Formats: sequence, C-alpha cells, structure tokens
Amino acid sequence: MSRGLLLLLWLLALAPAAAQAQDSGDPEVAALRASFEYGKYAEVLDRAGSRIDRGDLGEDDLVELHKLAGLAAFNLGRKEDATRHLRALLRLDPDYSLDPFVVPPPAVAFLDALKQEMSSELEFLRQERRLRQEREKAAAERRERERLEAEVARRRAEEMARQVTVRTVEKRNFLVNFVPFGAGQFQQGRTSLGVVFAAVEGALAVTSIISFFAYESLFEEQTVLLDNVLDPDGQASLRVRYIPTNRRRQADTWQLLKLSSAAGFYTVYALGAVDALYHHEDQVIRTTVEPRADAPAPASAPASVTLRNSSRTEAPKPSARVGLYRTSGGLGAGLTLFF
Repeated sequence: MSRGLLLLLWLLALAPAAAQAQDSGDPEVAALRASFEYGKYAEVLDRAGSRIDRGDLGEDDLVELHKLAGLAAFNLGRKEDATRHLRALLRLDPDYSLDPFVVPPPAVAFLDALKQEMSSELEFLRQERRLRQEREKAAAERRERERLEAEVARRRAEEMARQVTVRTVEKRNFLVNFVPFGAGQFQQGRTSLGVVFAAVEGALAVTSIISFFAYESLFEEQTVLLDNVLDPDGQASLRVRYIPTNRRRQADTWQLLKLSSAAGFYTVYALGAVDALYHHEDQVIRTTVEPRADAPAPASAPASVTLRNSSRTEAPKPSARVGLYRTSGGLGAGLTLFF
C-alpha cells in the first residue's frame, strides 16, 4: 500500500475527532485543526507556537494546540519540538492519551515513552491537580452554602416585613383571687388547676347543701297542750319541732356529713385563694407575631420590623364573674365561670 493512501486513510480517521471538537473556544484552533487534517504540518507547527505565545487561551484550547503542534513536529521528524509540545501537554493533563484509532501507532508510542520518562513529575502533577480540584470543590460548596444562607436570610427578612409584633397587656383583678371555684386560677390562665378547684369545691358545696336539706327533712312538728296557770279553766298550746328518736342515727349521719363537707369546702377554698394570691400578677404582657393588613409584596431588600403596643384582648380566656341580686328574703350572690 502506498504512503499516500496511508496518509489519506489517517486523515479520514481524524475527521470524526475533528467534528467532535468544532466547538472550540478559539476559532484559530479550529483553523489549525483543519490545516493539520490537510497535512500542512509546518504551517500548523509555526502558527500553533505563535498562538500559544500570545496567550489568553483556555486549558482545553491550550491542550489541543500542544497536541497539534507536537503531532505536526513528530510527522516532520522534528523530535525536539515534538517532545517540547507533548511534554507541555502532559504537564497540563498528566493523564492525557492519544486515540490509537485516530493517531498513528508511532506517535502513540512516542507519547507513552514520554510518560515513562516523566512518571515522577506526572505523579506530582496528578496529586497537585487533585488538591486543586478538592480546593475548587470546597470553594464551590462554600459559595453555595453562603448563597443558601443569604437566601434564607432574605426570605426571613421578607417574612418579618410582612408581619407585625403585637404586645397585649392584660390587667388582672386582685379581688377575683378571693372568689371560690378556681376563679383566680382561671383568670391567670391556669385552666387545669382551676377545673380541679372548681370540681372539688362544687362537689363539697353540693354535698353540704344536700346534707342540710336531708337533715332538715328529719324534723317533725307537734302541738302540745299546757295548763294555763293564770286561768285554771283554760289551756295554752305550744308547737314543738323535734327529730323522732327512731331517726336519731340518720340525723347524726347527715349532721356529720353536712359539717365535714362544709369544712372541706372552706379548706379547699382557702387553698385555692392562697395559691391564686401567690401567683397573682397585676398585669401580664404577651407578645405575638401577626400578619400585617397592609403587608408589602415580597422584596429582595430587607425591611424593618414594626412594633406596636395594643391593649386589645386576645382569644377569650377562662374567667369568672361574681354578681349580687335581691331575693324575697334578702340578698343573694351568684358566680359565673367562663371556659
């Protein structure tokens, strides 16, 4: 097979690689690649060297120029120039290799021999390259983390700009602490303890009332006729209210139950009043964050947070109310609990 036919086949094999690399950043690199494919090795060697000397090239373009110049010099038999350019290529990419299906075997063997000669230097360059990549990766991760933190801060500022901090001042009545049925605890927002006091005092009060009426139901009335000492012919009458002897045991039971339940009621009431007085505060300030009615649209720039005081009440809280009213026999009192 003639030498010209081998050269033609080699150029045809280079065509796919040239088609894949047409997106080079520098247009002169593409022109040199085309000249290389047409066998203009001397022109490629001179122009590639000049373009490399001018600088301002990306790493990929620089690798490609050294490869074209090195292969052009190798084909021209200028081993020193080929060695210089291929060494520079390996220093840029220590793991670079030529495609044996595109590049003639002698050129591939020449590059492999250079790799063997530069093995120590290339290993050092690989380590340095790995360290550089790790630093670049760490820097990229740091930039991404800073970007995310800045985004979170921006969103938080936007959220704060759409909100207003409301301070609610609640004034508490001191006299409510002396009201039974856990009124002081309800006023202080301690609902669970208030329910306990209200339930226990209510049960004791109901027991005492039932015992009172049960004890009173045991009484009987009887009229007793007595001789009138002032008028021997006349008589006087006297109404007597008593508990029959056969009901004495029941009377003692209801009497004991009435007194013990009343004593228990006042004991629990005293404990509740002391507890309410111990935890009493004249006023309580609560701070809540609410959306503003005139909230601005989301913006990239942080906005200041507005604070305002408000004396309005929040959601209804457990409370108690005492009221006095007239009755047919005098004056009555009533207690109303709000849950």
